Amino acid sequence: MIGRFTRAAVAVTALGTLAATAACGVDSGDGGSSASAGKAKALKVGWSTIYLTPSWMQQTDKMLKDDVAQLKKDGKVADYQVFNANGDTSQQIAQIRAMIQQKYDVILVDAGSSTALNPALEQAAGAGITVANFDSLVTSDKVVRVGTDQKEWGRMMGRWLGEKLGGKGKIIAFNGPAGVAVSEERWQGAQEGLKQYPGVKVVSNVHSEYNLAPAAQAFASAYSANPDIDGVFSQGGALSAAALQTLVKQKKKLVPITGENYNGFLKLWNDNKAGGFSSLSTAQPNYLGVIALRAAVAKAGGATVPNQIMVPLPKITDENLNEYVKADQPDDSYPIQTLPQSEIDKLIGK
Repeated sequence: MIGRFTRAAVAVTALGTLAATAACGVDSGDGGSSASAGKAKALKVGWSTIYLTPSWMQQTDKMLKDDVAQLKKDGKVADYQVFNANGDTSQQIAQIRAMIQQKYDVILVDAGSSTALNPALEQAAGAGITVANFDSLVTSDKVVRVGTDQKEWGRMMGRWLGEKLGGKGKIIAFNGPAGVAVSEERWQGAQEGLKQYPGVKVVSNVHSEYNLAPAAQAFASAYSANPDIDGVFSQGGALSAAALQTLVKQKKKLVPITGENYNGFLKLWNDNKAGGFSSLSTAQPNYLGVIALRAAVAKAGGATVPNQIMVPLPKITDENLNEYVKADQPDDSYPIQTLPQSEIDKLIGK
């Protein structure tokens, strides 16, 4: 998840022509209407995403389109459009307001701001539109929010690392940019998890961008100053890959490093597992979007749906790593297992 926030420079869509073409930030999904007479109304659905270019978003886009195709077959969705804000929060607000004007039934949102979108989303909800927000969440309680517990992410990793080290040792904490909410929440959780192991000492707290090159440079500097570490708490993505890559290249002891389902890290883990490397990783699963879509469709159809849906974090371990790592996929992909429909139904209260 954390490696996906990269900016794309694409032309901004004018409000009045929002639904015209993909070149204007709109992707028409996978086809036209399949609503049939005599059945419950098939819905007009739009997804506004702050970015679409990063690989995590591309995977999410594919999952959503696949699920929309099934919902069209079932007569529940008539039309589906994707609106890419290209990293511009004001553009995302304009897209949401255009969908209100165009009388969408459902608006899905992966938010560019936790607060700036609130007025537009609350306006949509007030107009009778079902709004479901996933992944990057807003603070408004007027919309359905689908996400994961970022503090639990860190807490789970911290506990595992402390236990793996037998309750003592020196570690480097490898976090994302200072001040970024996701990074701060995960590190808060990690500190809570590590409190159970007072013998584990953080000898360096490193911050880096979520890209491999700067992460490798940041970790190499911290490791050079602390070559006797026993483990690394890493928030995942390119950070974990950079840390492990450094140890491998320098032919150093492969200490435990926590991680994420970033395929470049999973490949390195798999290649070095026989040499004693061990990790616990998790994921911001792409199926958050599918859960949000199913929740919104159910709510729009009259069902009672929870306003906040917290999705359990998957665990990638030494034992099930082979179920996730994809040797034939790019390093910057995020392999994830599909979530059965029965589990989605439980989460949305069906």
